[in-house]
Amino acid sequence: MSEGGALLLDVRDVEKHFGGIYALNGATLAVEAGEVHALIGPNGAGKTTLIHVLSGALQPDAGQVRFAGHDLARRAMHHRVALGLARSYQITNIFPRLTVLDNLTIAVQGRTRDWGSSFRFWKPFSVDGGIVAEAQALLEQVGLVGLGARRAGQLSHGEQRSLEVALALATRPKLLLLDEPMAGMGPEESERMVALIEQLARQLTILLVEHDMDAVFRLADRISVLVGGRVIATGSPEAIRADAEVRRAYLGDSA
Repeated sequence: MSEGGALLLDVRDVEKHFGGIYALNGATLAVEAGEVHALIGPNGAGKTTLIHVLSGALQPDAGQVRFAGHDLARRAMHHRVALGLARSYQITNIFPRLTVLDNLTIAVQGRTRDWGSSFRFWKPFSVDGGIVAEAQALLEQVGLVGLGARRAGQLSHGEQRSLEVALALATRPKLLLLDEPMAGMGPEESERMVALIEQLARQLTILLVEHDMDAVFRLADRISVLVGGRVIATGSPEAIRADAEVRRAYLGDSA
């Protein structure tokens, strides 16, 4: 857990609308290096839209996003990855017909390629033992040792989410965006994911979007609450629990 660091992600007054509906309406967020920063809020608050804006999947209609001192305006997704910004998706995003190890070797190899040119992914991975060794180390890091030869589509839901985290880690990120990593998991799989995030938090900065409040209050150094497309509060887990506006808007009187 972080005790505070330099500003890594600076989001100011971001707006995103779809027709007359504002998914983001002046969203402002600051993430410090080394922290786990949780973003919570009710369904439809704009959390996933904000993650899309940060990753480059969507362009904002107004506002500014800076990462590691770089203005992200008009930067493509792969440029953001190269700067150290990686994400996992709310819906698992893997190559289901390839083996687990092949998924990761492709991701590791992709990091070393010129993204502006055509990929030559399909050379034999055996000719580059360093790529395979890094992929195997990632399998171990996320708890998938022994599953490298299995097709990714045959993994359990929780294992697929762990693989997706490993794919993001293959880019060697400075900031990892996790969009509801516990979605659809049972208690045992959720506990394994929480333990993985706790491990990753010792190494890199994490922005976590999650509905599981037990996990959020266990993992987060700071929490921001997004309601109606804007951040209404940011603070420590204790401060957020005690915030009257947050309790009314999201946590409820029983929080």
